[in-house]
Amino acid sequence: MDLRIFTEPQQGADYDTLLTVAKATEDLGFDAFFRSDHYLRMGSGDGLPGPTDAWITLAGLARETRRIRLGTLMTAGTFRLPGVLAIQVAQVDRMSGGRVELGLGAGWFEEEHRAYGIPFPKEKIGRLEEQLAIVTGLWATETGRTFSYDGTYYQLTDSPALPKPAQAKVPVLVGGLGAQRTPRLAARYADEFNVPFASLEDSERQFGRVRAAAEEAGRKPDDLVYSNALIVCVGKDDAEVARRAAAVGREVEELKENGLAGSPDEVVEKIGRYAAIGASRIYLQVLDLDDLDHLELISSRVMSQLD
Repeated sequence: MDLRIFTEPQQGADYDTLLTVAKATEDLGFDAFFRSDHYLRMGSGDGLPGPTDAWITLAGLARETRRIRLGTLMTAGTFRLPGVLAIQVAQVDRMSGGRVELGLGAGWFEEEHRAYGIPFPKEKIGRLEEQLAIVTGLWATETGRTFSYDGTYYQLTDSPALPKPAQAKVPVLVGGLGAQRTPRLAARYADEFNVPFASLEDSERQFGRVRAAAEEAGRKPDDLVYSNALIVCVGKDDAEVARRAAAVGREVEELKENGLAGSPDEVVEKIGRYAAIGASRIYLQVLDLDDLDHLELISSRVMSQLD
């Protein structure tokens, strides 16, 4: 089971904080550092010092880390034109020496679009499908040839399809709980399918849909990685769990029900239940980015027990 650290910087974190967490992620043996792609805080609070851009952040981290994978969960398709996004991700991949992964989603948080003057189209899934086709198509185009695309939402004419990423294929993540179109998109374009903040039952159901869609598309279902994103709150004892839950404004029992919370052994047991339904990777949503002792505890007492 791979454990990855997943952050939500829109809740209040500057680049230096993210760099500190990313370096701890690397030093403590985690597989990757991922971040959300949002420009507005969710819930109460002021969100100070304000948002950071996902791909500018990852470009900086690409030069200041050496081992961990870097990526988004998920890049909002509404924020960037697909040709520009392909250039950005390829450049950051080269800056990192080939450690980047692209999670790409449709975009959903209308309020942040209004706050920063970003168009919020009604038809987002159709746009996402074209974005996936364009980004992967540009990267797959042989050097010296051109790429054209004539879609409903995007048109590209004789693109040189440059630059190329450092990796022969940048892993692409698709995720969500949509019952039909989402599994089909994953089957066609994704290397990994992610279920965000869902129960074991809902995750198993969605993994099954993606497996069926992969077979229908002529792919082996096991060609995809299946993963979950879950909030994490671990403590050496009940008091420490309660303190960490309070620090992020959540109740312990709710976290145990909907995430990975409790003692290290409790969390290992629940991770095992997700592994039993097919997950081989967990993105640990860490909300208190100043609590590096939390990461150390997860590394030494949770990750150390996992195969």
